Amino acid sequence: MWLSWKLLLFLSLTGCLSEYSEAVPGLPTSYAAVLRIKSGSSSLASFNSKNRPRLSSPSLGSVSSPGWRGAAQHYHSPTNLYHFSDTFKHDESVDYGPMFVQEPDDMIFPTDSEEKKVSLNCQARGNPTPTYRWLRNGTEIDIESDYRFSLIEGSLIINNPSEMKDSGQYQCLTTNTFGSILSREAVLQFAYLGNFSGRTRSAVSVREGQGVVLMCSPPLHSPEIIYSWVFNEFPSFVAEDNRRFISQETGNLYISKVQTSDVGSYICLVKNTVTNARVLSPPTPLTLRNDGVMGEYEPKIEVHFPYTVTAAKGSTVKMECFALGNPVPIISWRKVNGHNPSKARLRKSQAVLEIPNVQLEDAGMYECKAENSRGRNVFRGQLQVYTYPHWVEKLNDTQLDSGDQLRWECKATGKPRPTYRWLKNGIPLWPQVHLDTGDKESPSRIEMVNGVLMIHGVNLSDAGMYQCLAENKYGTIYASAELKILASAPTFPQNQMRKTIIVTKGQEVVIECKPQASPKPTITWKKGDKALRESKRITILPHGSLRILNASKSDEGRYLCQGVNVFGSAEIIASISVKEPTRIELTPKKIELTVGESIVLSCKALHDSTLDVTFYWTLNGQPIDFEKEGGHFESIKAQASSADLMIRNILLMHAGRYGCRVQTAADTVSDETELLVRVPDLISGDMESAMAVELNPWVEYEFRVVAMNKIGTGDPSAPSRVIRTNEAVPKTPPANVSGRSGRRHELVIAWEPVSEEFQSGEGFGYIVAFRPNGTRGWKEKMVTSSDASKFIYRDESVPPLTPFEVKVGVYNNKGDGPFSPIVVICSAEGEPTAAPIDVKATSLSVSEILVAWKHIKESLGRPQGFEVGYWKDMEKEEAAEKVKTEGNESSILLTGLEGNTLYHLTVRAYNAAGYGPPSTAVHAATKKSPPSQAPGNIMWIQDGSHVSLGWEPVRPLANESDVMGYKVLFRQEGQSNSQVIETQKTSAVVLLPDVGVYIIEVCAVSEGGDGTASPQIRVPSFSGGKVTSAQSTLHVLSTSSSSVTLLLALMVPSTPW
Repeated sequence: MWLSWKLLLFLSLTGCLSEYSEAVPGLPTSYAAVLRIKSGSSSLASFNSKNRPRLSSPSLGSVSSPGWRGAAQHYHSPTNLYHFSDTFKHDESVDYGPMFVQEPDDMIFPTDSEEKKVSLNCQARGNPTPTYRWLRNGTEIDIESDYRFSLIEGSLIINNPSEMKDSGQYQCLTTNTFGSILSREAVLQFAYLGNFSGRTRSAVSVREGQGVVLMCSPPLHSPEIIYSWVFNEFPSFVAEDNRRFISQETGNLYISKVQTSDVGSYICLVKNTVTNARVLSPPTPLTLRNDGVMGEYEPKIEVHFPYTVTAAKGSTVKMECFALGNPVPIISWRKVNGHNPSKARLRKSQAVLEIPNVQLEDAGMYECKAENSRGRNVFRGQLQVYTYPHWVEKLNDTQLDSGDQLRWECKATGKPRPTYRWLKNGIPLWPQVHLDTGDKESPSRIEMVNGVLMIHGVNLSDAGMYQCLAENKYGTIYASAELKILASAPTFPQNQMRKTIIVTKGQEVVIECKPQASPKPTITWKKGDKALRESKRITILPHGSLRILNASKSDEGRYLCQGVNVFGSAEIIASISVKEPTRIELTPKKIELTVGESIVLSCKALHDSTLDVTFYWTLNGQPIDFEKEGGHFESIKAQASSADLMIRNILLMHAGRYGCRVQTAADTVSDETELLVRVPDLISGDMESAMAVELNPWVEYEFRVVAMNKIGTGDPSAPSRVIRTNEAVPKTPPANVSGRSGRRHELVIAWEPVSEEFQSGEGFGYIVAFRPNGTRGWKEKMVTSSDASKFIYRDESVPPLTPFEVKVGVYNNKGDGPFSPIVVICSAEGEPTAAPIDVKATSLSVSEILVAWKHIKESLGRPQGFEVGYWKDMEKEEAAEKVKTEGNESSILLTGLEGNTLYHLTVRAYNAAGYGPPSTAVHAATKKSPPSQAPGNIMWIQDGSHVSLGWEPVRPLANESDVMGYKVLFRQEGQSNSQVIETQKTSAVVLLPDVGVYIIEVCAVSEGGDGTASPQIRVPSFSGGKVTSAQSTLHVLSTSSSSVTLLLALMVPSTPW
């Protein structure tokens, strides 16, 4: 029994895993479940829980960012979906097949890594403990024969890895006595970057105004590389704009229209995304021909995205398009037969269309158009979005009797639609004809169709670990399960063994007979030595138990149940004893007592003399606690078949229903009596009734009575039954009748609704009466909702701000009630009618735009404020974000905007009635971001309190603001406020006025704001003493130790410091 209990506990624990796995977002999920086979165990029947999925972490994921150089890069960090209780981890008595805790991940290993080994992780649980083998490209690795391989707790270690010998697809195969399962495939790649050919590159000569393509011809590499180009000398990088473009697909540099300033030497620089290694190509000279200037010509698209672009759902798509031409072509994009996705962004002067988090609806035909005054050129390509396989129906453990039919179904979604394969113990499973007939025309014993596995007539040879693989061209996921074939003789649990059942005449009797066995046993019953004959009153239930209806003395006796199958038999014996039913008498039946009196309740049981009886007392259905009732209650056992309840010094709280319950081994019966408690007759007068007056009509009331005398106040009575007063005409009109803002030509009348207790009857509503001020007749409108608090009257002929006399009355089914006092309310003046004028938008920084406007004053529709709507160039106006001002504000500063982005803006007035028309849209682009590069290689010389500084100029990236100058910030250590020196040069002299240590930083200044500050310099200041030239020292804070000597030569000013 204890083994079965532990097995059920294990199933419960693992069953929870499926719920946990579904909460893991973001990646395709695969599942694994263990179904095991073991014969002859008494715990087999406890394995009936069939929902114990075991989960395999996803086989595919997003590429992680590369780390530092020289470390192996994992392209996916597994999400550990395996959680076990400590009880399960240490319970070695539970046997189960292998299940993966960790599977190997794709890995990229840098060839120049200092750590000369690769570790492919694999860890599995199981009992017995699983063993491990590894496959490379489908072939088992002979770990014993190659010293470079070793196993550490299932993980494969490869020492001195070689691309030639070791790159490929790896799988972990884990095995114990219940079978084997195969892990997902993990790809091992090697990261490297070769050198460019040292051959001198020929000069490229073109006419001014002509387009040109400079070829990069990158060296051998793995994996991806990033391209950039150097102009003349490092680190002068080519800045991309609408005339120059570097393709990250080809690596080539494209210049749409060559200018005189382009003449020079060009070097292609490539960087490995994993190792961060960089190499430079030989220079390619670009010269101008002297045979004239190139005339204007139409665009020619020189680089474009493929005709078919495939992308995973959720990834970022980048499509390139760039053209040569004179004048310089303008690039534009559109989605054919649809709108560009609102999230799409244009990069590199519109040469790159970037779609983040691409979804299935983003798929379609995209068009790139290059256009200038001489003509245009168009390219179209198809974007196809795919999804990895993802489980929607899990594979679970299954146990079957020999000869039963197995049906497993695994179902997955994906685009393209996944196909399915099956493995048994890590080996492909194939259809199999019936062994007994060998008839290939008859249905196969093993069938596999569209993710469904069927095995007809299972036997012990079918036991093992099975895996369903769902795959499309972009990935494969695994679901694992263990099939268990039950084969055991019948056995009975301990709680069904020999026992005696005692019942009373007329009751229903059920004797359980549920043996654990496989295959299912045949059940037979005997009474005494004779086979039991079924009737309408005596039946054998489908699961084997015996049911007897309306039991009588003739049913007494010894009953035997026997279960038989091909492996053996077992039996249980039970006896039935039928007794007379118990009866009960509780007296007195109804009692009325006065506070302070006492009473004894007597409970007598008439029962079978062979049965013991037990008495229980209750008050209002709850057991009486004799210890906590302050001595008011006492249970008195008069004799074996009766019991009394003594209640002393009765209080009002002791009133209620008293119950006596009698219990025997055969039955339970009960009875109740009611105790009423009244107060002593000590009040003045003989009042036994009273009348409540001035109650509200049509309201439910309940009443209690409390007695008082000179000593004090007694407990209140129990509540009376609920009584509702009769209906009447309502007498309470609504309060606070007033006007509200509305649209033009509307009269808006509001009031406080009348609460339900003053509505006086059903069918309650309001009568709204109004008339223009100074007229005689009233207009009346019915409002039928009792909860209404507003009525709107609209008349196109009513001018704004027309005064009305208004009153609101009430009515119900009994008639009309009173009206509220008359108040004067004006019709609405309406929403604003004029749009703001002279709207101007001024870009102030990388994230701020100042919007200003003027408003035409109106006599009606006066604004309460203004609303500014703004949206990005690639977005629709419907997606505009909005911000409001209040009062007569005529400007607002928009903050938190994206840098280097074109925004469209409108302004409109609003008041309580609504919004006025928007202004004409204006446009403004935020500034480019400030330079991200800090001033480098800072040098300084100190001469007393004077510090002379010099630094390398900052070169902003293409998407960053130009450098307008520099700031030198300095402060005394421990102080928070800095002093600032601004300069347009790359040098400055700082005066340190006081003694102490100063902190100095330098940053670039741009229209987008201040750039990144340089590393801090700590400079001591002396008490005005001059340091002689012999004592002066040149200090260098270099970001590149290899260029210190060169920088010293470049940076030291020619004038003395």
